[in-house]
Amino acid sequence: MTTMENPSMELGEDYPDIRESVRRICADFPGEYWNGLDEKLAYPEEFVRALTESGFLGALIPEEYGGSGMPLRAAAVILEEIHATGCNAGACHAQMYTMGTLLRHGSQEQKQKYLPKIGSGELRLQAFGVTEPTSGTDTTKLKTRAERQGDHYVVNGQKVWTSRALHSDLMLLLARTTPYDAVEKKSDGISVFLVDMREALGNGLEIRPIKAMVNHNATEVFFDNLKIPADSLIGEEGKGFRYILDGMNAERILVSSEAIGDARWFIETAARYASERTVFGRPIGMNQGIQFPIARAYTQMKAADLMLRKAAALFAAGLPCGEEANIGKLLASEASWMAAEACMQTHGGFGFATEYHVERKWRETRLFQIAPISTNLILSYVGQHVLGMPRSF
Repeated sequence: MTTMENPSMELGEDYPDIRESVRRICADFPGEYWNGLDEKLAYPEEFVRALTESGFLGALIPEEYGGSGMPLRAAAVILEEIHATGCNAGACHAQMYTMGTLLRHGSQEQKQKYLPKIGSGELRLQAFGVTEPTSGTDTTKLKTRAERQGDHYVVNGQKVWTSRALHSDLMLLLARTTPYDAVEKKSDGISVFLVDMREALGNGLEIRPIKAMVNHNATEVFFDNLKIPADSLIGEEGKGFRYILDGMNAERILVSSEAIGDARWFIETAARYASERTVFGRPIGMNQGIQFPIARAYTQMKAADLMLRKAAALFAAGLPCGEEANIGKLLASEASWMAAEACMQTHGGFGFATEYHVERKWRETRLFQIAPISTNLILSYVGQHVLGMPRSF
């Protein structure tokens, strides 16, 4: 049977040149590098610098603004390969997709001012101020306010789990410009701002680190009468919620690709260890109790990968991809967790030893079932918007 008759047989590894380039970069940052960062809760400056200089963090920025102008699938491959090598893109992946709101809804002046510098790495747009302590994922109930006063806005409120705020120059901020009880539709009255944190820090902006299970440089951010220029507003006032929704499918596809990379790392690591580790006179990989969970994790990873490829293809074609992006995210997060569990169990006690790097990756990949959207919210989306059942909350 020819390729033309059955093109699906030729899926394989796409973008081989990109994958090889990413592998070469990541080879300089082995597990010991990441363990050292974990011990000090430090930011991977050298790793982020290497990715920036390679141009990979500007992959989705159009060439007219100094980026690479790559399709979403190519960006997904970059993140997948980073994680498949044992590295972690959580320190910088927001540089790829957060700029999408600016690209799609910003003014020409804003795009010319910021996108080339974001693409080159001169400016870091890593921080995304959305989640709040009281509202959580109920974004329409956020309490951070931005009030227009002449040629500026005054911002008051608090954000939590704002990753990388201490290592970013710019923040994409979601705040209410019209009170919740003064809008007809609860998603109205929310605006998006691009905040220059270099000017704001110490002038109404305070950032406090949060010590967490994974070293993702999470922070709390406090706004106390912070003044920002009126031209910090992106798009129209009050339309910010829909602007953010625009980019969520892309974010889910990209972050889910990291989960695919994690699953690959766990599966390859577990299979290799199971083939080499001898107990009771035979490799432990001969035992079905070891072999089958690894094999099952592989099958789940491959299925998730196909769904994400479909989602990326639909996104590239400008077609609706909410169902595929959400399902792909759920499948990828569960595949990576099953692979993590299989790898940990295969290593036994040694899985808890930091020198094997399994426990660090195990902790990191658990996050995908919670962020950027939880499994239960995906199920509610499928139940309501795909299957037509009543809203579950």
